[in-house]
Amino acid sequence: MMFFYLVLWSFSLIGPSIQQKDPLKDFCFLYGHQTTLVDRELYIDGGLGFPQEYILTKNATVPSVNGGILWSDSPNKLFYLYGGEYRDWIPTEFKLWYFDIAYNTWNRSSWGKRPTRLSAIGLTLLGAGVVVEDKMLGFYYGGWLTNNSVPGYGDPTMLSTLLVYDMNNTGFNNRSGPDTVPRAEGVMIYLPAGDGGILVYFGGIQIADNGTTVGVPMSDIFLYDVVNQHWYQETATGDVPEDRRRFCADATWADDRSSYNIYLFGGASIGEGSGYGDVYILSLPSFKWIKFWPRPEDGPGPPRPHHSSTCNIIGRSQMIIMGGTFPNTTECDVPPVFGQHGLLLGKANETV
Repeated sequence: MMFFYLVLWSFSLIGPSIQQKDPLKDFCFLYGHQTTLVDRELYIDGGLGFPQEYILTKNATVPSVNGGILWSDSPNKLFYLYGGEYRDWIPTEFKLWYFDIAYNTWNRSSWGKRPTRLSAIGLTLLGAGVVVEDKMLGFYYGGWLTNNSVPGYGDPTMLSTLLVYDMNNTGFNNRSGPDTVPRAEGVMIYLPAGDGGILVYFGGIQIADNGTTVGVPMSDIFLYDVVNQHWYQETATGDVPEDRRRFCADATWADDRSSYNIYLFGGASIGEGSGYGDVYILSLPSFKWIKFWPRPEDGPGPPRPHHSSTCNIIGRSQMIIMGGTFPNTTECDVPPVFGQHGLLLGKANETV
């Protein structure tokens, strides 16, 4: 098993302030945060949980949010914070913040070419975000706009567009989604397939024709060709998971990139029910779902529901499932390792 590092450079937990705690001594749980990997170090930012309030390497001007995304820029040792909603803060005019790893500082991004006006950009939360580092592009599909993300926005609105951030030109573009259906709370994964890579979106919720909110069938797989800027749709078969939202996922692939596995963990229910704590694999290019855990031999009863966590595959050998909330229990989330769970890829078991 390969080694990894857990880095708490920007670990901030927001909630009703009672007293300041040290998360390394008093950690209980964390969820709704965002994570990214740079040089085999896992960076964790924002979220909700307990201790009630703790900010490390953030001054009062840098926002702490939940439900956003970190776009990594490994060559320049940076990552950008986009999206999410404020809890203890009043939303202000949009600013794109980035963290400089070498100098351990937060900074606001400069604006050069501006394909989209800053006033037209707001913080979108619980959308699906991913970065394509070799093209210096950050993507964010769907999600919500709310009063807690945009000043005075009004009623929550679900989006159907794809927002693209160009790190080289420091500008945003709005592109169309696969259709005009608003979606949120699913995931988007980057795969280095084809000429320029593809983005894979699945799961979450969407607005139906009658205006109700329904689940996105887990058999519906939306693909985005990064180079040609074109969407496709495939139908997955096999052990198709139950519809779900607020789950996490990440991907690995064969050395020759002839096949890809996307590992999915947990999630919240769409309607009634408390959610899921299982693991599925979406195998491409066959577009087949495989139930990975628990297996029949693992014993009776479903695993504990677990959602709003993050998934990061380290060295193609294990997936770090960081934090999350357990709807059916008030117990702390393994405080000795700060809510960190490990899934060994190639073995159908989850370890803490």
